[in-house]
Amino acid sequence: MLVEKVMQAIRDVPDFPKPGILFKDITPIMMNPQLSEEILVALEEKYRNKGIDKIAGIESRGFLFGYPLAIRLGIPFILIRKQGKLPYNKSSLEYDLEYGTSTIEMHTDAIGAGDRVLIHDDLLATGGSAAAAAQLIKQSGGEIAGFDFLVQLDFLQGQEKLAPYSPSIQAIVNY
Repeated sequence: MLVEKVMQAIRDVPDFPKPGILFKDITPIMMNPQLSEEILVALEEKYRNKGIDKIAGIESRGFLFGYPLAIRLGIPFILIRKQGKLPYNKSSLEYDLEYGTSTIEMHTDAIGAGDRVLIHDDLLATGGSAAAAAQLIKQSGGEIAGFDFLVQLDFLQGQEKLAPYSPSIQAIVNY
């Protein structure tokens, strides 16, 4: 079963990036091409024929499966990056973090009015980055088709922050 394989592959790293955090490291998945292929097949089956126009990946781990999934579905992939990383005309959104703020950007020509966009990232924790991505997409005229993650940390309740944007919040593995 895919859920069990993914859970076995994820490595727990205690006290990263700071003491008291148990980091869920997905990099062992990247070392297993067969498991990576199984994940992509499952994602493709889940999202094919769902009326999704584009996939937006959040820097940087959202690119790992988001871009190959977009290729498999035959739709464009949108890069959502940290401030200063995109070369062309950008729209930006500043959002709050636990300690301070951050800014994400997207090219101004990435979204057309009414585009239905699936937001993909590796992990849903508090939901701050994904909610900011949703706001940025909506400000550009897009609609949120849903959110997709490899891992969701249910106890942090990030899904509550995302629910106003879309009721579709999917993850392969929930902790």
